[in-house]
Amino acid sequence: MDVVLMILYSIIVLGVLVVIHEGGHFLAARAFHVRVTEFMVGLPGPSVGVWRKGTRFGLTAVPLGGYARVCGMESGEESPHLAQVVDMVFRRGELNMEDVESELGLSEDDAYHALDELAEWGTIRGPMRSDKYNTYRTPSSQQAGIEGDYAEGQPRPVPGGDAKAFIDEERAHQYRSLPFRKRIAILLAGPMVNLLFALVVFVIVYSVIGIDYVNQAGEAVHIHVDPLRSIVAGMSYIGTVTMAVLQLFNPATAAQTVSNSASVVGVAVLSKTAADQGLISFCMFTAMISVSLGIMNMLPIPPLDGGKFVVEVYQRIRRRWVSQRAVNALSMAGMAAFTLLFVVMLNQDIQRFIFGNW
Repeated sequence: MDVVLMILYSIIVLGVLVVIHEGGHFLAARAFHVRVTEFMVGLPGPSVGVWRKGTRFGLTAVPLGGYARVCGMESGEESPHLAQVVDMVFRRGELNMEDVESELGLSEDDAYHALDELAEWGTIRGPMRSDKYNTYRTPSSQQAGIEGDYAEGQPRPVPGGDAKAFIDEERAHQYRSLPFRKRIAILLAGPMVNLLFALVVFVIVYSVIGIDYVNQAGEAVHIHVDPLRSIVAGMSYIGTVTMAVLQLFNPATAAQTVSNSASVVGVAVLSKTAADQGLISFCMFTAMISVSLGIMNMLPIPPLDGGKFVVEVYQRIRRRWVSQRAVNALSMAGMAAFTLLFVVMLNQDIQRFIFGNW
């Protein structure tokens, strides 16, 4: 039963915090009129959901965490064939990649690049699992986020009749079309919301609910802290976590920092301990994990938000796009490093909490 509760509490903590994190990206993107095609609770996979204003909100088969699919975040140069390809897709309703190659005389790479980019933009629908071939379709009215009654995959004219003008309009709703400062705001919105959530919890617990305190006379009293002092306490904790995370980059302190950290197993054990101590303790534990999640996501390592920030800064300085191949390579290297770190932390948590050898 304890194991079940550990799993349940950790899913609640991590699930809520990741949804909050992705909600920050979602709200920032929508504030800048960038299209977001999906906002899902859970890991990518089979899902159920509803469409609203061009975004599909729903729940996946593995309800752990969540994600927001912000359009136009692909890196590299834009395909020069978007207008031709989108006109062809809308005329036919649906087509295969091979159709684009043969009709427009494009290479396989050029056809795939254009179709995949339009799918990433949310302009057309990408291949489904049930498709035998790489089939692309026009979106339905709900998926496009506009009024109408047309169905997905049905042929229809490009809105406005001018494919180039239509692509220009679609580009305006993409992340990549925004100025540098707005792209950075979307990237950092997730971590910032995690930190803001933690500060709100600190204020609610310390200032609204109040805390028990033993005074100099040894008497237990219940006090309410001034909201400003609650925020200062929260900021102080954020600073402490930031300094601890930075120790990962110091060879002299990295091993000790990892030793003092916890993997998902540690979070599961500690979340149950916090829950057993009461709602306030559980809320404070969730706030602390939220701070860790926010700070870790700002590390300058792809595919974390901090890594994407570094790529944006590099592109700003060099005034040219980093290729998608380079971004993928950096992300794979980052994932390899985090996988190694996860394995080390998982082993130490198993030794610490299960075998008591740490």
